[in-house]
Amino acid sequence: MADDTSGRGSVVRVLVVSDTHAPRHWKACPPALLPHLASADVILHAGDVCTPDVLDLLASFAPVHVVMGNNDVAEVAAWGAPETLEVDLDGLRVGMIHDSGQRQGRTARMRRRFPTADLVVFGHSHIPLDETGDGVRILNPGSPTDRRRQPAGTFAWLDVRDGQLVDARIEQLPR
Repeated sequence: MADDTSGRGSVVRVLVVSDTHAPRHWKACPPALLPHLASADVILHAGDVCTPDVLDLLASFAPVHVVMGNNDVAEVAAWGAPETLEVDLDGLRVGMIHDSGQRQGRTARMRRRFPTADLVVFGHSHIPLDETGDGVRILNPGSPTDRRRQPAGTFAWLDVRDGQLVDARIEQLPR
């Protein structure tokens, strides 16, 4: 095996989910999500977990950062979910909030809400989105369990190295 002489650190793989809505839509973890969870270094949940057993399961795979959604119960807050959160992922500054508000003006609003964030993760709409504007990238992973009008359940991957977001992608789960 060759030595890494580039001076770069290893990639931190971050799995991002939102709007799991247990137990109404998340009766159990979607089987197609399990292999992805197993390869995550960190998990972000952008709210509407609804019951803390989902967080317990996610935490059995990797450390979890979560924010409160409008459908979350007090036990989710007790698990450690604030209304908003700012986390450092290997130097990448990530803001988290469940509801980012209306589409119009969203990137400017998220820049004001999280002035030092490189990326803002949110949920609520169940509509996957990856957009950049006003000096910030915003990402909604959609929902792996409550797809609403989407063709399939979705989640997102972030690859972070040395404070840089080297890849972000929204993936569909098989139906």
